[in-house]
Amino acid sequence: MLERAVDAAVADLAGRLGITAADVRVVDVATVVWPDAGLGCPQPGMRYAQVPQDGARILLDAGGRTYRYHLGGRRTDPFLCEDRPARRR
Repeated sequence: MLERAVDAAVADLAGRLGITAADVRVVDVATVVWPDAGLGCPQPGMRYAQVPQDGARILLDAGGRTYRYHLGGRRTDPFLCEDRPARRR
């Protein structure tokens, strides 16, 4: 499951940035248990079920910037978590 999720995250980021998938580097992939249905990426003004959610975090690098993709619970496709600015490497 995680291999497909990583491939999807890489393809999504490459498409967003207008680069090739080869220009995206996988920094880290980890399974996690998110504390709630916000999947580690809460959006302002939203309320989330306070139930632990099995999931994963995928860190990608492109052009020296780190991007975080999360998935979990019913959300099996990774999504870009933009709740805070990504760190520069």
